[in-house]
Amino acid sequence: MSRAVALVGATASGKSRLAHAVARAAGGGVEVVSVDAMAVYRGMDLATAKPTAAQRREVRYHLIDVLEPDEECTVALFQRLAREAVAGIEARGHGVLYVGGTGLYHRAVLDALEIPGVYPEVRARLEREAARDLAALYGELARLDPVAAARCEPTNARRVVRALEVVRGCGRPFSSFGEGLATYGPVRVTQVGLRVELAEIDRRLEARFATWLDAGLVEEVARLAAVPRGLSRTARQAVGYREILAHLEGGEDLGACVERALVASRRLARRQVAWFARDPRVEWFDDPERARERVEAVLGGTAAVRD
Repeated sequence: MSRAVALVGATASGKSRLAHAVARAAGGGVEVVSVDAMAVYRGMDLATAKPTAAQRREVRYHLIDVLEPDEECTVALFQRLAREAVAGIEARGHGVLYVGGTGLYHRAVLDALEIPGVYPEVRARLEREAARDLAALYGELARLDPVAAARCEPTNARRVVRALEVVRGCGRPFSSFGEGLATYGPVRVTQVGLRVELAEIDRRLEARFATWLDAGLVEEVARLAAVPRGLSRTARQAVGYREILAHLEGGEDLGACVERALVASRRLARRQVAWFARDPRVEWFDDPERARERVEAVLGGTAAVRD
């Protein structure tokens, strides 16, 4: 097993702060790989809670500011970029510290999931068909890939379209790309989870968002929206940015948009808790110092995976 640790948990649980402290103390011997779907975008700085410029001078970070905000970020693209980054880190003989809350990206990178390709033209046609007759599409999926059909609800248009996109696009059953996310393989990378009471998470989220507003979040979103090509479909879904865009583009009350962003942040935190809690391989810690000790033990090469 390589010298690698994934630090996981809900947003505002303190993952990034702990990761930075560990990497800084290692004096360059540990590099951080951000596993965040939105930190990849240049210019989206505040509400993605990116490390500051000063922190990035202290610690080497990867997968931050690698895409323009008008570009789409797919799981397959992220997986490829992460593999390239990790290969470079390992070639330098350094430890890898993954940190972030995007659960699907963690699984794609840590478990080396086989990701089906994307076929935009096929998807566009399917989305139009789904708007007219989703039941017919589900029937087609049931005929062509009954295993995939059994794994999704007939009314879940997004999942039906995605499965058929792959079937039509490459002629291979969507279900043939592995057993999916419901199963967990052997431990490939030690995962350390930070557990924080949800009430405390909520308090931190509110305080953090107020700090972002004071630091110019509305102005940051306005600059991004003013760029000729604007924000991609993926980037526009970022919590905080989506709600501020409703204020800037739709004229909605800023206070109401901020409250919606806080509600969305709390929901995101709970989804992250549920996602990582399902993974039996995560080692959970309530005490950040004990979590740090575990991370440093693995990265220092002095501890094996816990029995």
